[in-house]
Amino acid sequence: MKLIIAAIKPFKLEEVREALTAIGVRGMMVTEIKGFGSQSGHTEIYRGAEYAVNFVPKVKLEIVVPAAMADQVVETIATTAKTDKIGDGKIFVLDVSQAVRVRTGETDEDAI
Repeated sequence: MKLIIAAIKPFKLEEVREALTAIGVRGMMVTEIKGFGSQSGHTEIYRGAEYAVNFVPKVKLEIVVPAAMADQVVETIATTAKTDKIGDGKIFVLDVSQAVRVRTGETDEDAI
């Protein structure tokens, strides 16, 4: 099993969710986050005053899938979330050693 963590632009969330559902992803966790990468934030003007925005709003997706499906999920997120502008996000893939569905006690791939 693989845990896929993706940080994407918030306005892309619904489009990415629909694309992942279409390829068979049955669940995900979504968290609103702030962060910065190579763009290191930016400046904005508010009521005539310029100020620095050091942390940019993003959405973090956490998805656990069977290992055989991981590459397809990564590709789907990457193509759907892409805007060709700085700050499109990052995707990380980690190994998952165990999963348990609390309600039924199912484990590993049966739990996802």
